[in-house]
Amino acid sequence: MLSQFVHQFGQKLIRKRLLEPIDDSERPVAHLNTLNLVIVGVGRMLRAGVYILAGAVAKYIAGPATIISFLVAALFSLLSGFCYAEFGAWVPRSGSAYLYSYIMMGQLYAFIIGWNSILPLVMGTAGLARASSYIFDSLIGNHISQALQETFSLHLPYSLATYADFFALGLVLLMTGLLVLGARESILVTKISIGINILLLIFIIITGFVKGDLRNWKLTEQDYKLNTSGSRDIHALGGSGLLGSGGFAPFGFEGILQGAATCFYYYFGVDGIATKGVEALNPHRSIPWSIVITIFICFLAYSGVSAAFTLVVPYHQIQPHDPLPQIILRSWWLPARYFLTIGTLCNFISRIHSAMFRMPSLISTMAEDGLLFRVLTRIHVRTGTRVVAIMSAGNLTGLMALLFRFTDLVDLVSVGTLLVYSLVAFSILVLRYQPDQNLSKNENTEEETEVPDSDEHPVYSEPEARNSNILKRLWFPPSTPTRKSGQIVYGCASLLVLLMIILSLILVQWSSQEFSGDSGYTPVAVLLLLLIIGVTVIIWRQPQNPIPLYFKVPALPVLPLVSIFVNIYLMMQITSGTWAIFGIWNVIGFLIYFGYGIRHSLENNEQLPPASTTQTLDKNTPTAESS
Repeated sequence: MLSQFVHQFGQKLIRKRLLEPIDDSERPVAHLNTLNLVIVGVGRMLRAGVYILAGAVAKYIAGPATIISFLVAALFSLLSGFCYAEFGAWVPRSGSAYLYSYIMMGQLYAFIIGWNSILPLVMGTAGLARASSYIFDSLIGNHISQALQETFSLHLPYSLATYADFFALGLVLLMTGLLVLGARESILVTKISIGINILLLIFIIITGFVKGDLRNWKLTEQDYKLNTSGSRDIHALGGSGLLGSGGFAPFGFEGILQGAATCFYYYFGVDGIATKGVEALNPHRSIPWSIVITIFICFLAYSGVSAAFTLVVPYHQIQPHDPLPQIILRSWWLPARYFLTIGTLCNFISRIHSAMFRMPSLISTMAEDGLLFRVLTRIHVRTGTRVVAIMSAGNLTGLMALLFRFTDLVDLVSVGTLLVYSLVAFSILVLRYQPDQNLSKNENTEEETEVPDSDEHPVYSEPEARNSNILKRLWFPPSTPTRKSGQIVYGCASLLVLLMIILSLILVQWSSQEFSGDSGYTPVAVLLLLLIIGVTVIIWRQPQNPIPLYFKVPALPVLPLVSIFVNIYLMMQITSGTWAIFGIWNVIGFLIYFGYGIRHSLENNEQLPPASTTQTLDKNTPTAESS
C-alpha cells in the first residue's frame, strides 16, 4: 500500500503537459533574420543603470578588474544561451523555459523553473525602482534619503537597506495602478528608452577614454591609505570591506569571480532570442550567431562603462549608489548632468513599466495550469487586464523595493537566473539521450519498446551475472536510446550535479586560501575531478537521440556540464544573506506547490477548464474560487 502511494506520488511529480494542436493558420510565420534577432536581444539585454552596478562592483568587489568580471559573465552566459537555444528547438512553439520544461521534463521541474523565473522579474523590477530613487534623490541634493534615514531607519539584518525607500515603493505602485487601469506597452516609448540608454552609455565611454588616467589602474596602498580609516558605506556588496591590495585587480581572482556572479544579471535575456526559433528564417545559423553577437555587443557596452568609471575616478572614491555625477563633473560639459540624469530617470521608469508587463503573464500562465492559485487567472471585464496577477506582482515588487538594497536585489536576480540556466543545461544533457517522446495530444501514445540486449537471459540470475549485465549497459550500450539508457544518463547527470556542488564548495574555500598547495583540499578536489570525468565518460558512451533539431549544442555532454559547473560555482560566490532570502523564496514556493499546485494542476484534474480559458473579475463576480 505504501509503495503504491509513493509510486503514484512520484508519477504526479513527473507528469508532462501535452501540446495543444494548432491550425496551420495559427502557426507563426518565419520572418526574423539574424539582424532582427540581434535587435531583439540587445533591446532586452542592454539594461539601464549598468553604471550603478559597475561602480558598486568596482569599489567593493573587483576594482578595475570589473571589466574581467563582465567578460567572465559573458562567456558563461554564452554557454547558457546555447543550451537555451536547443531547449527551444525541442518544442515547436514560441514560449518560455517554464513551458518547455513542463512539456519535456515534468511538472515539478517546470514549477521550479517557473517559480525561480518569477524571482528575477520581481527583484529586477524592484532594483530598477530602487535605482530610480537613487538617481532622483541625487538630482535634488539627497534630501529624500536623508529624510527617510531620519524617519524610517531600518536597524535590521545587513541584507536589508538602511532605510525604507517609500519613493521606490510609490513608483512601483504607480506603475501597478497604470497596468490595472489598462495601460498598454508602447513600442515607440520602448524604442526611445533604448535610444536614451545607448546615448548615455556612449557619453560615459567617450568621457572615460578622453578624461581617464591609466594611473587609476595602478594604484598602490599609499595612494589611498587615508581612505581606509572610517570607511563605512551603506551600499557594500558583501565584499571584503577593504580597499584591496592595489593594482588592476585589488581583490584578486576571488573578487573577479564574485563580481562575475553579480554582473551575470546584466546578461539575463538571452532566452528572448533562443525561444524565437520557430519565427527565424534560418534558425540553424541565425539563432546561435545572434546569441553570440548580442552578448558581444552588450559586453562591449558594459566593459566600456566599467573602464570609463575606473579610469576617470579611482575605484575607492566611486559613489556606488549613483556614480553618474562624478563622471559628468570630470567631463567637458557640466550642464549634461541634469540632461543625462533626467534622461536616465525616464529610461528607468520606462523599463519598470515594460518589466511590469512580463511578470503577470508568467504568473497567470502558471495559475492557468493550476500550479499557482487559480484566482490569479482572473481578468477584469472592463479593462481586460489580469488584475489579480498584476496587483500580486506589484505589491511583492513594491515590498522588495521598499526594504532591500539595490545590490542585494541584483544578487537575488543573479542567483535565480543562474539556477534556471543550470536547470536548462541539465535538461539538454538528459533529453539528448532519451528515446522519442510524445509531445502532442493528437498523437497516439505508443508503448515504449525496450531494445532487448543479448545478455538479458534467465540464465544470468546470479549476482555476478547481474553485475556483468550492468557493466555491459554502461560501457556497451545499445545503438539507439532506450528507457534504460535514458535512466542511466538521468542518474549519472544527477550524480554529476551533486559532485559539482561539492567541488564548487571546496574550490570556494580553497580560493580563499589562494589555492595553497599545502591545503588539504587538494586530494579531495583531485578525487572529485576524477569521479566527474569517469561519470562523464559513462554518459558519453550512451546512445543519443537522432531527432533532427534546427540547433544542437556541440560537444555533448561536455558543454552542458561545463555550463552547469560554472553556474554552480558562480552561485557559490553569492553572499550568505542572499542565499537565506533565496532559500525562503523557494520554501514558500514548495509550500504552494505541495499544498495546492500538485492537487489542482490541469494534468491532474481533466475536468478543469483548459489553459487558454481565463475567468473575469467584475463587481458581480464572487471573489472566492468556484472550485
